[in-house]
Amino acid sequence: MNLKNISLLLILLLSTFFSRAQQKNYQNELGFQTDNDAYLAQGSDRYYTNGLFFYFRHALQTDTADQKLFGKTLGFEVGQKMYNPQSAFIPAAQYVDRPFAGYLYAGSSLQYLFKNESALKLGVQLGVTGPAALARQAQELVHRVVGFYTPMGWQYQIRNNIGVNFLANYDLLFFRSGWFDLAGNTAVNLGTTFTGAGVGLTLRFGEFNPLYHSVSTSGLVAKKRLINEIHRREFFFYLKPSANYIAYDATVQGSLFGSSNDPQEITSKPKSFVFSQEVGGNLTAGHFTFNLAAVFKTREVKEMVLAHQWGTVTALYRFN
Repeated sequence: MNLKNISLLLILLLSTFFSRAQQKNYQNELGFQTDNDAYLAQGSDRYYTNGLFFYFRHALQTDTADQKLFGKTLGFEVGQKMYNPQSAFIPAAQYVDRPFAGYLYAGSSLQYLFKNESALKLGVQLGVTGPAALARQAQELVHRVVGFYTPMGWQYQIRNNIGVNFLANYDLLFFRSGWFDLAGNTAVNLGTTFTGAGVGLTLRFGEFNPLYHSVSTSGLVAKKRLINEIHRREFFFYLKPSANYIAYDATVQGSLFGSSNDPQEITSKPKSFVFSQEVGGNLTAGHFTFNLAAVFKTREVKEMVLAHQWGTVTALYRFN
């Protein structure tokens, strides 16, 4: 068999896989996301330097008699975020341009997906910042395993603080024309770890489904029915610019309830407005979703030497 025939056979097999892949929809979704500035191969190890998250989503209902509501999804997640200054090797306090901090949490959310291609997500997170978040131990373990330098400076980290945080996100389709669409996003956080609000846009280019049944809104799980999809797979690129107002950030300011009186704890004051741009691509087929993205963010603290960027990788698996 020559190379041309082999190529045609592979294309046929892949086409068969994709065509069968979403004949059926799945009620549950399980997956993870990992963030790290090292993914962009720039040799940086600073600021928001690592994140690890695990997700589980379950479809409660799909396309009910309600003329407006398409479906509801219940979600659970656990995660850890890790922050350090311009480097994880800080020999003296004077080099701390953004506080050392960790955030470890567990959360739950309820999402409403509407037939007019809007989505409302309400959530709550319970967690801790400070040594109890185990960020120092996680970073030391990762550096030891991959053969990086030994981190130094975690004695300056934010002290322990209990986090109770409420979140709300709303997405709404503005415009669609063939292979391109534009949606608006708003987000509000209120709690003892993060308080603020943000607005942004999502521009998608490629093959995508409506927002009520798309990876863009974590809306791909469905209960006890087949969905008449526009595309049996999603394969698109996206841009997601946003502007965020920061009222309070415990990973920068420390405890909401006052100083810990620890002379080694270094805190700072966050900037009121932070802007970010996320650029990425999604592939969804059958049981699986894969996402690769890069996030570029302006300085969170005035004293920060540089702005920051990191890469993010997500993999999800759906099942019944």
